[in-house]
Amino acid sequence: MRSVFEHSAAAFAVATSGLLVSPASVAQGVVDPTYGRISGDVCLAAGAGATIASQGARPEGELRVRYLDAVGAFATYEDAVLSSASSDPRRVLSGGFELRPLFLYRWLRGLETRHGYFDLTIDSVGLELGAFLSAPPKSPTDFRPGFQLGLGLEVPVQAKATGLWVGLHGGIRWADQPLPVALVGGPDAREAYLTITLAWHQVVRTHIVDFSDSRPE
Repeated sequence: MRSVFEHSAAAFAVATSGLLVSPASVAQGVVDPTYGRISGDVCLAAGAGATIASQGARPEGELRVRYLDAVGAFATYEDAVLSSASSDPRRVLSGGFELRPLFLYRWLRGLETRHGYFDLTIDSVGLELGAFLSAPPKSPTDFRPGFQLGLGLEVPVQAKATGLWVGLHGGIRWADQPLPVALVGGPDAREAYLTITLAWHQVVRTHIVDFSDSRPE
């Protein structure tokens, strides 16, 4: 039953992609309304940037993996020791899941605007849900846990899925243990953050839907 469902889903995706390419879009040179997002089934992203919070900025690195660029996981690492700026906490490790539903909704309903930068940017809006570990400056190995909720938005440098992207990721972090009053501005141990990144996105074919698929020649 599972194999039949997977083959049907794959056939539907291929058929739908052909139906969504209108004569007008071909005439204007836009053949693929996904801008390369379905040339593979997985998008790998690696980037670096900086996280800005109430008690300073921290250099940041991140890895992201998304299926059909719609749902996936992320991991980030922030460390103030890499910069001369003071920051509390000094180190932050975070990870979780992200959901970007607009791409599949737009694509399956044929709602592309034929403006690659706009479509790709709107498609990148997503919800991020995860956890983090933070360490204070005086105890950089004494990590304390917490929960984070955020939103992400990315803008491509070129109008295609594979390439350089500028990202904005922001949200709220709640610590499991009390933090300094100067950090949270109140008794409920929370802090807002904003991360700016430059990342490379690579769409790859992994045959997750059906491992018996073969690469077309």
